Amino acid sequence: MSQQTPAAPLPLILRALGVADRDLTSCTPLTGGTYNTVTRVTLTDGRDWVVKTPPPHSAGLRYERDLLVNEVAFCTAAARAGGPAVPRVVHSEPDPTAPTGAYVVMTARPGRPWHEVDRSQDPHAEPRLRAELGHIVGRLHTVTGPGGFGYPAAPFGPPAATWRTAFTTMTEAVLADAETYRAPLPYPVDRIRTVLARAAPVLDDVTRPALVHFDLWQGNLLVAGEPGARSIGGVIDGERMFWGDPVADFVSLALFGEVEEDGDLLAGYAEGSGQALEFSDSVRLRLALYRSYLYLIMLVETVPRDLGPEAAEETRQLVAPHLVAALDAVSRRTSA
Repeated sequence: MSQQTPAAPLPLILRALGVADRDLTSCTPLTGGTYNTVTRVTLTDGRDWVVKTPPPHSAGLRYERDLLVNEVAFCTAAARAGGPAVPRVVHSEPDPTAPTGAYVVMTARPGRPWHEVDRSQDPHAEPRLRAELGHIVGRLHTVTGPGGFGYPAAPFGPPAATWRTAFTTMTEAVLADAETYRAPLPYPVDRIRTVLARAAPVLDDVTRPALVHFDLWQGNLLVAGEPGARSIGGVIDGERMFWGDPVADFVSLALFGEVEEDGDLLAGYAEGSGQALEFSDSVRLRLALYRSYLYLIMLVETVPRDLGPEAAEETRQLVAPHLVAALDAVSRRTSA
């Protein structure tokens, strides 16, 4: 076996799957994530897996309980939408008290994170890739949840009957985390809570719990192929997924930007979903709500992640102005 010897609990997981040392070609730790431990395992018979295990600690945000359950739900549901970009689940163990601990094994997807790809080698690829990505996401959004709204891992209890109930619970949880961790936010928590509550009625416009990845920034999108023939090789890290409003995915698809300006993505999305996204007043208000939620998470999680003062300050400098803009947009649209 090349590369490095697997670290516990990986050997236990591989033995549970009937994989012996002689069956291994390589075990390579993958970096870039901020929560789970991820290892790429290549077998002598050509199989290529990604193994995820949760951290040994319990420090985190309230919604981060049993994230691997969400990952399995995402991959399983995405398989119904067709297309090879999403990993397939090989095996999973959700119980952290099992001898192996909790884990999920998935098929590896080819390519490199999009933001690491040298675009100067293929300057004309971007529009094509954006359209392809839009088509993939559109297909994912055709999948409807089996039992209601919210996170499959049910960190806040059973699935909610309405999207308003689910999303209000989700935002209240991250605001409670902000209070618990005394996270520095640009506005007081009570002010943020009031702003979001005024907009809650618009959430009743969402009546179907769609499959939402909610972490589609370019680090979770793999680009494969040589210049001139590049394609989306993987849509990975579905552990933050929930059943909810498909509009929420457009926040990370255009992180810190305006998705309305991404005509290639939107054209691909209309083809994949079978319906163009119309930017109505309701959609724009909901986008502002989901931006607020994501930016709150990004700011609050810097405390339990213990990034260090310099990295935490860099995150605050980057994200806080966008949170202010999103909350101000919510206020303007609810007072008009």
